[in-house]
Amino acid sequence: MKKLESNLPNMVMVLTAITLIASFLLASVYGVTKAPIELAKEKKKEVAIKNVLPPFNRIENDTIEGIVVYKGYKDANWVGTAVESVSKNGFSGEIKIIVGFDAKGCIFNYTVLEQKETPGLGTKMIDWFKTSKNKQSILGKNIAQEELKVSKDGGNIDAMTASTISSRAFLEAVNNAYSTISHYDTHTSATQVSDAATAATPWVENK
Repeated sequence: MKKLESNLPNMVMVLTAITLIASFLLASVYGVTKAPIELAKEKKKEVAIKNVLPPFNRIENDTIEGIVVYKGYKDANWVGTAVESVSKNGFSGEIKIIVGFDAKGCIFNYTVLEQKETPGLGTKMIDWFKTSKNKQSILGKNIAQEELKVSKDGGNIDAMTASTISSRAFLEAVNNAYSTISHYDTHTSATQVSDAATAATPWVENK
């Protein structure tokens, strides 16, 4: 095979070919991995809903201003509501969580779905705010009685060590979650999931 001359047109041609091949490979990899990534996110959300609500055996959902809320029932009894929430004010960007409230409006549990905070600092939010130590835990808190704020801002919650910005963002997301459902009759207004849909989503069982 004749060797290409080392000149500008030939270099441009080679670089263009490499770019096209790389673009094709990247597109192919994205196409192959997109579905598994989306499936993994949905499974993570399903597990999160189980973890943030009191024991339930049926889920109903509704949409409030574009946000999906999940209502848990134990037979005919409504036991709580879970809602996704976001703060864009984290130290490293967006923090996405899902928060579960019991039938009295108290925080039952939470799960961090996505965050990019500093490892060993802001990432502690995964467990920090459910730890029964000093004033760290938000579990059992009723935001209707008092909005959640870090102690530095005159609030009732201890911020994560050296991570006040991340702590503020996390609590903002929790407060936003409560705001989403605070003026909503979670017991009577949601649209019931069809029997077929329920049968197709076995994760709703949480015994």
